[in-house]
Amino acid sequence: MTESLREQYEKIEEKVLSPFAMLSKNSKGRDKEEEPCSIRTCFQRDRDRIIHSKSFRRLKHKTQVFLAPVGDHYRTRLTHTLEVSQIARTIARALRLNEDLTEAIALGHDLGHTPFGHAGESVLDRLVEGGFKHYHQSVRVVKYLEKKGEGLNLTFEVVDGIGKHSKGRSGDLEGKSLDIATYEAKIVRISDMVAYLNHDFDDAVRAEVVKENDLPEIVRKRIGKTTRERINTLVNDIVFFTLEKKYKEVGMSPEIKEAFLIFKDYMYDNIYSNQKVKKEFIKSERVLEFLFEFYMKHPEQIPKFYFKRNDPNDRIVADFISGMTDTFAINTFEKLFIPQRWIF
Repeated sequence: MTESLREQYEKIEEKVLSPFAMLSKNSKGRDKEEEPCSIRTCFQRDRDRIIHSKSFRRLKHKTQVFLAPVGDHYRTRLTHTLEVSQIARTIARALRLNEDLTEAIALGHDLGHTPFGHAGESVLDRLVEGGFKHYHQSVRVVKYLEKKGEGLNLTFEVVDGIGKHSKGRSGDLEGKSLDIATYEAKIVRISDMVAYLNHDFDDAVRAEVVKENDLPEIVRKRIGKTTRERINTLVNDIVFFTLEKKYKEVGMSPEIKEAFLIFKDYMYDNIYSNQKVKKEFIKSERVLEFLFEFYMKHPEQIPKFYFKRNDPNDRIVADFISGMTDTFAINTFEKLFIPQRWIF
């Protein structure tokens, strides 16, 4: 019997990839068994499903740090995702890990993010029984909500990586406290932070919230004075540190890690908590509170497929609202709560 192109590629993976890489043929599979593709590996297939999903397209109109920015060069949740993917793929390729798995996790990691960035997340976390975390929601999106409630039926390894990518301010950089299934997921986890700290700082400089020279001297000296220099330093350090540790750790050298954590603290203290940045988010929080209250009283206005799993109403409302873009949330609020002038 003639080998499929997929099987040929899987043999190439065996020859080329590191012993620490997740081989496509060794995937634990999907919740619902499917016939393998004759051309693509399972992880290539997952990547394609994510890119073609509605949730992925909506990321272009979801806030990263600056709410609905007018300027052409500010990041959105979509451009953030693409930058994470690029950084993670570079590291994965250098370490001879599975680049397709890495890319799929990176492209799917923020699908569950709310409108209005982390401000929206904090609102839903307060209003929903059991809380709301965007990384858990990203898993709900790919497993239960996409394709009108059918889900994307992704592989175990991609779903695991999506669900364990987030760190927050106090989370450990390497994810040592988590049972992360693959090295590829660990690469996405650290690449996410490399991407957002650097591009959020770049956006903050563009918005004149801070100046380039405001970064602590230890960051500028050890990591770099520009976004390009910092990303290059960090990517190289992660690659060579991981090789030096013979893959027992995926992380940064002590000197670079110290400066990187100072960089992170600076961002949380001076940008993510900056009143100039936060003032519009206070309004956006009220928008989501009103929308949440409305849909709790009128669940019949939510598409029926959200009710397939018989989840509690507050979780269903959170599913619906978290899928909104910034613009859709604002327009829906105006439609529901702002009086419309009568036009003769």
